[in-house]
Amino acid sequence: MKTIATPDHDLHFDSLAPAVPFSRRDFVATVVGAGFALAVQPVAAQQVITTDSAGLLAGEVRVASENGELAAYRSMPAGGKSLPVVLVISEIFGVHEHIADLTRRLAKLGYLAIAPELFTRQGDPRKLTNIQQIISEIVSKVPDAQVAADLDATLAWAVANGGDASRVAVTGFCWGGRQTWMYCARNPKVKAGTAWYGRIEDTVTPNQPRHPIDIAAELKVPVLGLYGGKDQGIPLDNVEEMKQALANAGGKSQIHVYPDAPHAFHADYRPSYRKAEAEDGWRRMLDWFRANGV
Repeated sequence: MKTIATPDHDLHFDSLAPAVPFSRRDFVATVVGAGFALAVQPVAAQQVITTDSAGLLAGEVRVASENGELAAYRSMPAGGKSLPVVLVISEIFGVHEHIADLTRRLAKLGYLAIAPELFTRQGDPRKLTNIQQIISEIVSKVPDAQVAADLDATLAWAVANGGDASRVAVTGFCWGGRQTWMYCARNPKVKAGTAWYGRIEDTVTPNQPRHPIDIAAELKVPVLGLYGGKDQGIPLDNVEEMKQALANAGGKSQIHVYPDAPHAFHADYRPSYRKAEAEDGWRRMLDWFRANGV
């Protein structure tokens, strides 16, 4: 297990943000399914993907967890039963419209996709004004154990409401990418995971006592990691170290790197979006799920 020093100025903050000044208040409201903020501009309007809910049952649901009730955004084919389940784990910005749209994209393909609001108990991100505050006042205070319990509860809700417990996948982005690695190590009943540009190594804290590099040797669930070669917050050395650790473990997990992609290359509502890499990554994710029975 490694303890990594954290500099006063963390490039990961920069990699999370668009290359324009903005505040959290401007950026996005963390009400489940709420709209985007205008301050992520300049973004070409035609790049933002919008998926309708025709033929779907889509919207907010309430999930009971051992930590208390939390909101989630669920999308599934209307009338569907025994559907494969995908847990969708958000970035640090919570379950906003982009995350909700991802669940609808998956539902159009026949999945029950559900994105829980995992920051509920640590505070209201809408009251914060910048990314450093979001991380220091909310994200860093969310224990991994709490996240795992909430994901367990979300999965149980999905199975009780049209999902198939034998066909479960997990995908997450940025903060959610890290949580994808961690949850797949914790829950062997998951069939497959896809972690999009999730941190591999970080500071060890009581709330985050381990990181993906620490669990690589014990990972049984096949996880596909998708990373950008120009991500300012996740050094390629870390990615290569994780690749080697996975290879040494002898499992099916693997990592694919897009050499010219920055952090958040799948986020079509941000300037970091890279269409070719995002589409290829989405295809790889779906192929990965299907190849592993989801």
